[in-house]
Amino acid sequence: MNKKEISELSRRFKLEKANIGRIYGCYVNSNKEVISYLDESLALMPQEEAEQYLAFLKKVLSGSLSRNLTDIVFSTEQVSDSDEHRQLIALRDDKADARQAFFQKVVESLDMGDSNYLILCANDAYDVPYRSHGDVDHSARKYSEGESDQVFRYFVCAICPVKDGKLELGYYSGENEFHNCLARQIVGAPELGFLFPAFDNRSTNIYNALFYSRRPDEIHYEFIKGLFHVDLAMTPTEQKEAFESILDEAVECQIDIVRAVHEQLKAKVDEAEESLTVSCGDLSAILADSGASEDQLKVFTRSYEDRFGKASLNPENIVDIRHFELKAGEIKISVSPDQSFLIEMREIDGKKYIMVPAAEVELNGLPVTV
Repeated sequence: MNKKEISELSRRFKLEKANIGRIYGCYVNSNKEVISYLDESLALMPQEEAEQYLAFLKKVLSGSLSRNLTDIVFSTEQVSDSDEHRQLIALRDDKADARQAFFQKVVESLDMGDSNYLILCANDAYDVPYRSHGDVDHSARKYSEGESDQVFRYFVCAICPVKDGKLELGYYSGENEFHNCLARQIVGAPELGFLFPAFDNRSTNIYNALFYSRRPDEIHYEFIKGLFHVDLAMTPTEQKEAFESILDEAVECQIDIVRAVHEQLKAKVDEAEESLTVSCGDLSAILADSGASEDQLKVFTRSYEDRFGKASLNPENIVDIRHFELKAGEIKISVSPDQSFLIEMREIDGKKYIMVPAAEVELNGLPVTV
């Protein structure tokens, strides 16, 4: 799924647009015991409550592709004959008898530590508006009102931590006094969730699911393995650490080369309209443009293939395109990535220095002269 397809679905999670009949799920404690079950009509809920449920479910379609949102790819064998895929199809088809087995599978697979959590689920049927292909400018294509050539039926699941609220001082009108109010159980934003099937090319793709993780570094492999029976690649943090190690091996992290890599990857991300990935060849070309030698490029290619094989990477997973920070001992220099060219390295009297322009200087917020 790309950004536009995800955005198209996420806009449905409003009372006036959703075709969701019921919200169902269960409340699980830290001992992996189901405390209670939920099965309520969305139409009969108070408006604020219904909007809150929809907001939790919509959160599963938020974040960045390849960081918070990851494609789950099923093999042909799984789709043709596997218990895990049959279960997902049954949930997509809104079969109530499949829910208990699904809840049990989540409880068995998921490790939420000491946290209680709420499993929230819903089914939606989306009459996909027909998109005219006659426009020359593809970015300007419009949906034809009232026209639909297919119905996309899907299932969405959000898993939300439930935590104890804090005691608060409240007013008791009968006693005309203020007292501590009892702490409540508070449902937090989803930690993880998924959508099945995928909405690829604005059509149903039962070979894929879209998995959400609020923290890219905590993907919950145990949940993915237990529920989907697939293996995922490295987390973004693992990818970043591996890429930094490769750069160190290849170019010894020379500042000019590393800075140029950051600048070029940021430019590619800024220019891309959709989610972007870069291959080993793309990164080698960037290194060559940044001044790396042929020998260094050979080391880079060999190390990259050892760690990532033929896989392409999301640039935002391997470099921090939003910050540019240098540290030298206790000294820290932070600049906008667009202004990183202002920082220079020079050697004066045999010592290496980091040089920055001193046009307008402040000391603890006070303008000073240099």
